[in-house]
Amino acid sequence: MSPVLDTALIPPRDREEVVRNAVWESVVAVDIDHRPAAEDLSVRIGLGTVGPLRICSARATAVTIRRTERLAREDEEPAVFLGLQVTGTSLVAQNGRECVLRPGEFAVYESIAPYTLLFDEGVDHHFLRFPRAALALPDRLLRDTSSVALGADNPVARLAFTYFSQLASTDALHQGVHADAVVEPSIELLRAVLTTEHGNSSLAKGPLESTLGLRITQYIRTHLTDPDLTATRIAAAHDISVRHLYTVLSGLGISLGDWIRTHRLAECRRELSDPSSRLRTIAAIGRKWGFVNATHFSKVFKQAYGISPRAWRDQSQPRRGSAPAAVGLPASTRPAAYPDNLLRGPADSGIMGDHDRKSERYHSGQ
Repeated sequence: MSPVLDTALIPPRDREEVVRNAVWESVVAVDIDHRPAAEDLSVRIGLGTVGPLRICSARATAVTIRRTERLAREDEEPAVFLGLQVTGTSLVAQNGRECVLRPGEFAVYESIAPYTLLFDEGVDHHFLRFPRAALALPDRLLRDTSSVALGADNPVARLAFTYFSQLASTDALHQGVHADAVVEPSIELLRAVLTTEHGNSSLAKGPLESTLGLRITQYIRTHLTDPDLTATRIAAAHDISVRHLYTVLSGLGISLGDWIRTHRLAECRRELSDPSSRLRTIAAIGRKWGFVNATHFSKVFKQAYGISPRAWRDQSQPRRGSAPAAVGLPASTRPAAYPDNLLRGPADSGIMGDHDRKSERYHSGQ
């Protein structure tokens, strides 16, 4: 992974602040206590993403990292971190336990509870962030397996160390179809490590099914711009049939096609109001979010929000020197059809094809 931050290129007086901002914005909010003086401080950080997973590879001089109780309490997106020790040693402390990591070992810890990471010998580490909900594991299991050195006595953990190290350091796995292909195996491998370490792999089955709907909607949100976001692809990504996909979503009151269209329209509305998008055409923004036909996009946007895309943009971004457009918004700015249209089919200008409609009616019993 190529470094995106190197303190050798930053004036000494600015290094601590730059590192702190990069970590807070890209990884997690923590307090960072660098041991060396500013002029001797050295940090090289590479960042990457694999679907919903975030990766940070770091080499640095000695440092102590603390996730305080206040920061943990303010967490908006609970996560589970996986820390892999490449060289040297480090200490991880959480939930009244601490462990020392040696090369070839890793530990997990949660963002919703305070923790301390101690790197007395410097940092040579891969950090991987997993959405807590995606793991679908009981709270007790996650607490019991945090701050435990994994690798030496657990053959699944030894396998996982090699796998996650390669995932963190291989740029080609962070892009396109390769990234899509490794998301689910990565989540399942970490689940396997933690459940076998806990001593009861059967604990994984119930929570996995109970959070399936949440994981499906998270997957869809992540792939809203993908032109081939279909029921078949969504089902395959979760190792379920298309019929079971519709059953799960029906239980949540979600109609797949309307849900996707609603959220795609919301993203279009947000982008149209962003001044930085002023140079992009309305049609281009629509295409980005799956609306391949500009006329159709304008029609469904107005149906949802009671205002055309152009009028919304003009109202949200008044031209310099002109008064805001006198266009009123409806009382509710939320699309009228709440969860459901997202499939992009050739017969429906990027929203939902006739075949998908028939399939949806069939599976929903209409």
